[in-house]
Amino acid sequence: MTLARNWGEGVAIESRLASLGIALPKPFDYPNPNRTGCVRVDRLLFCSGHPPAPAHGKFPSGKVGADVSEAEGYQYARSAALMILSSARRMLGSLDHVKRIVKVTGMVNVAPGFQRAFAVVDGASDLFFQVWGDSHGCHARSAVGVAELPRGFPVEVEAVLELHAGKAE
Repeated sequence: MTLARNWGEGVAIESRLASLGIALPKPFDYPNPNRTGCVRVDRLLFCSGHPPAPAHGKFPSGKVGADVSEAEGYQYARSAALMILSSARRMLGSLDHVKRIVKVTGMVNVAPGFQRAFAVVDGASDLFFQVWGDSHGCHARSAVGVAELPRGFPVEVEAVLELHAGKAE
């Protein structure tokens, strides 16, 4: 994968996605009305934990290091990051309102002994870095291995995004 350079201010993220051939999946619909995919507080957008996108109408499941390979887990983390972007676009109207990626947290449903959750969550981090570049895509991050995730998801990713001042308010 080729990672981005410093794209700087004023980059049209929607155009950048198109130039990279990245299509966003349908946003994740939370099953309970007491929670949502994103909550905005001033210039920060807090994005809930998102699973990978469903394939053929079914969400992936399994434990990384047993049912799911590390490479598959990486792709699932990338897919979860795309789901975050899809939810952010639905809320903001355009990803051009996103200035930078601030924080990413990845939770990986791991088999006992699997210690490479960090490598799996790189799928999300690399996607954000590829799209926003090194000055706006580089972010703080946590990657943890967990015994279980809801619905057996192999990966769940959440993020905090900074928005441009005066946009999408």
